This record gives sequence, structure tokens and C-alpha cells, in this order.
Amino acid sequence: MNSWKFYNALFARVFMVIITLAFSLYLFGNGYLYSGILILVFAVLLCAEMYSYIKNKLIFYDKTILSILNNDFSANFPAAVKEGDYKNLCLLYDTLKQKQHDGSSKELIYRSIINNIDTAVLILEKENNDWNIFLMNDCFSSLFSVPKVTSWDYLKNYLPSLCNEIEKNGFNELKTSINIKIEQQEAQTFMLQTSLTKSFNKDYCIILLDSIQRVIEKKEKEAWINLMKIISHELMNSLTPIRSLSQNLLQIVDQDHLEPEDFEDIKSSISTIINRSDHLQFFVENYRKLAALPTPNKKPTAVHLLFEDCLKIMSPIFESENIEITNEIDKNQIISIDQNQIEQVIINLLTNSVFALKEKKHKSIKLTTTAQNNRFYITISDNGRGIENEIKDKIFLPFFTTRKDGAGIGLTLSKNSIEAHGGYLSHRTDNEQSGGRTHFTICFIQEGN
Repeated sequence: MNSWKFYNALFARVFMVIITLAFSLYLFGNGYLYSGILILVFAVLLCAEMYSYIKNKLIFYDKTILSILNNDFSANFPAAVKEGDYKNLCLLYDTLKQKQHDGSSKELIYRSIINNIDTAVLILEKENNDWNIFLMNDCFSSLFSVPKVTSWDYLKNYLPSLCNEIEKNGFNELKTSINIKIEQQEAQTFMLQTSLTKSFNKDYCIILLDSIQRVIEKKEKEAWINLMKIISHELMNSLTPIRSLSQNLLQIVDQDHLEPEDFEDIKSSISTIINRSDHLQFFVENYRKLAALPTPNKKPTAVHLLFEDCLKIMSPIFESENIEITNEIDKNQIISIDQNQIEQVIINLLTNSVFALKEKKHKSIKLTTTAQNNRFYITISDNGRGIENEIKDKIFLPFFTTRKDGAGIGLTLSKNSIEAHGGYLSHRTDNEQSGGRTHFTICFIQEGN
């Protein structure tokens, strides 16, 4: 407030009270009893007015200070107040109000940025040696099917494996991989990274969780580099002998006279050129399949009918190989997919199972489906020889194959098709105690269910 104006007004009131009291005492001393009483009453009224004046000033001052302390900047002062005794107080209030609005705008922008990134973010705040959730972004909430709670203990009920890992590390900085089980689903692997920071004497723990799929994507980039090496290698393996044989043919036909053995050389060279050309064409066609995967034309499709078509196509192979099929496909489930693309994926997976069962006496393939939290899972499992640890990270790489007659693009095409549908394709092999079965699981995320 304007201190000089306040002090001057207060001084004038105090002076008037002193004068009226002195005049009242003077009247009492000279025997003017009623006049002295009248003046004394006037002095009391002046004291009451001075008390009210001071009280109103302090009440306004206290209310404004409390509003500032509680971050309540909803009040708007009239111009007369801003230019009156409370000019400096109103200026302070408006300055802090503007800073609070600026801070709120920045916080809104920061939250919007954090909520729109694909990485799961959780920020903890430490108060009185207890950690609570300061911020949980949308990705974290949707990825783990967790409501945006503020209690760390409450979060432990949803994600005990994550919370226990962080507590075990003492909320210190950490960088590792972790398997997290989301509700009743199979455990998924995530990259976990935590960092500590301090602001205004408060400790914050920032937790970042990234799907291992992102890490795989980095490896896939390396795989595409390797693919280019493979392409170069295949091209050179075909073009070099073709060029050499072409030069040889040119030398033969340039002769004035051709011997019978020359015709044999010509025939052999042309045959080799045709074989290398066919090999090169086969390779390029497979590459084109990978590079030109069409956008899925999704339509509502009954899953059990889709599998019936696939099983009809594969039935001659199953009968010849004496493979037992256990079909537990949900007959009531309808999902939105490109039927042609997913049919090819299922046939690829079934074909891989047939190959994995070659050396088994009792051969079985099991087909199952489950639906949970807007996710629909299709699992194809077999009791074949399984996937060796050495090649687990390579089976989805383009042109990688363990079959002599394989092109090495079946699983790559299948994975790309599922990802084009917004889902993912995963695999796991049980240990011998669990039956030693290999499972390939397709996950579709159904929107609006």
C-alpha cells in the first residue's frame, strides 16, 4: 500500500483523538460536565472510526497476501483501488498473477509435450521421505492400463515388478531392461531409465520406460544396412559371372571358324547366364515383396472363418505329415483386418510350424485366441524343435533362414503386415518342464471396443 498516505491519514486521526480527549479533560476540569461528556463521546467515536479504518486496511492486506500464498489470482481490483492506498500491493499481486499465468501456460505446454511423446514417463516427488506421483503421462497410463493416480503405494498394486525394481535400487539413477506383466498378459520387456533432479529443495525421480520394440527398431536399421550388403553381394555374385561369361561368348563368336566344342561352351555359358538371371530375378522379387507391402484394407472379419480357410489350404500338408491340429479359435470374435494379408501371415506361421515338426514323432499344432483390454491375441504354437537361443534375435531379419529351400522373408513379411495393422508379432519358447512348445503370438489393438 501507499505507506505515506496511510501514515498521514493515521496521524491525522490520532491527532484528532488526542485533541478531543484533551479538550474533554479541559471541560471536566472547569466544571463543564455535560460538555466534557459530549466531547468524550466524540473522541470515542473517532477512536472507533480509526480502529475501523486500520482494520479494513489490514483485512484487505491480509486477504491479498493469503490469496498470493494460496496461488489464488482470481480477484480483479478496480482502478480506484489500484491507484489508491493499495497501489504497491496491487502491483505486486498483478505481477505475481502474470507470472503464475505464464507458469501455468508453460506447465500446460510441457504436460502437452510429455503426454504426446511415445515414451512412458513417470515423475515422482519426494515429500517427508515419502515418494508420490507428481506426473504420469498418457502413454504410461494407456500402455500399462493404469489410472492417473498420485499414490506410489497405489501404483504398486498395478505394477509391482516395476515399483519393486525402483525401490530395490533406492530410487537412484538406473538404466536396465525389465520384464513387466500388464494385468494377466504375458510379461513384456521394456528399457527402464531413471534419473534424479532437485528443484526448490524438492527431490524428483524421473522414470522413462521404452518398449523394447524401439530398441529392436534401432537394430532393424542396422539390419537394413546389412540387407544392402546382402543385396550388393547377391548382385555381384550374379553379375560377375554373367559379365565374365558374356566376354567369353563375345571372344568365341568373334572367331572366323567355330569348332564343335565352341558350341558346347556357348550352350554351357548361356545356360549358366539363364540360371544366374533366374536366381537374381527370384531375389529381386522377394525384395520387392518386402519393400512394397500395400496398406491394409481393413474390414470386419470373423476370425474363426479366416482360420477355416487357412486350415483348408494347409490340410493336405497336415494330413501328409500326420500333424494333430487343436483349434480353440473364438467363434464369436470379429476384428477389423485385411483378410488377404493376415491369411498369408497365418499360412506363413503354420508353414514354419510344419517345418519345425519335421523331426518329431508326435506332431501337434494348437490355435488359440484371447481378448483383453482392447487387445486381441492369436497364438499359434507347436511342439517342434523350438528356436535356438543363437538365432532368436535374427528370425525376423530379412533373408535370414535356416531352411535350404527358404527365401528368408516369410517372418519378415508377417511382422511387417502385423505392424501395418498397428499390432505386433512376438514369439517365445517354453522350457522342457513346460512342454517345450514354441508360441508365435499376433496382437491386434482394437480401437473403439
